[in-house]
Amino acid sequence: MKIAGVDDAGRGAAIGPLAIAGVLLDEKDLPKLIGLGVKDSKLLSPRRREQLAEKIKKLALKFHVIKLSPTDIDRVVETGKKLHRLNRLEAQTMAKVVEALKPDVAYVDASDVLADRFGNHIIEGVPFKVRIISEHKADAKYPIVSAASIIAKVERDSAVSELRKKHGDFGCGYPTDPKTIKFLENWVKKFEFYPDFVRKSWKPAKRIKTEAKAKQTKLV
Repeated sequence: MKIAGVDDAGRGAAIGPLAIAGVLLDEKDLPKLIGLGVKDSKLLSPRRREQLAEKIKKLALKFHVIKLSPTDIDRVVETGKKLHRLNRLEAQTMAKVVEALKPDVAYVDASDVLADRFGNHIIEGVPFKVRIISEHKADAKYPIVSAASIIAKVERDSAVSELRKKHGDFGCGYPTDPKTIKFLENWVKKFEFYPDFVRKSWKPAKRIKTEAKAKQTKLV
């Protein structure tokens, strides 16, 4: 039996892509993931994630990654309720990953508060019969999902690293990082608009832009 794990990285970021990764293994090889030391990517250092990602790719029958750009996310989020639309976009993208891997069973880390609903949305997008096991914190429960989590995080980190090389140090890209907020403030102050690598629909980004416009109005 072929087993897949699917997870994301960068869901809450204001800068950079949302990476969704899937890993496919033969069921008999699942214990090897534990032997490698695979665990939830958030519990690993960047260096360790990179090392494990290479080992996972060698062990896997197949892996697949899709990166959703801030433009992709903004386009969907701006048309309706943010979380609902983002959840559907993630489910649709995970369905594409599952379709590419063609597993018998796929374990996914549910983004929706209703894990079963999230799983059903994925099933709707897969053109063949597959068992989807959708659970919260699946990346901490199942090594196959941990493996996908690691690859997703490495892929996002790589994309963010390239952006930093081009545009300067904006931190990790999450609104909780003061460096990220400062970068957004400086960018808007200088250019009066956001670049395509920023999620314009995110509340912190909107707030910063609104405050910058208010300051400009006062100066005028």
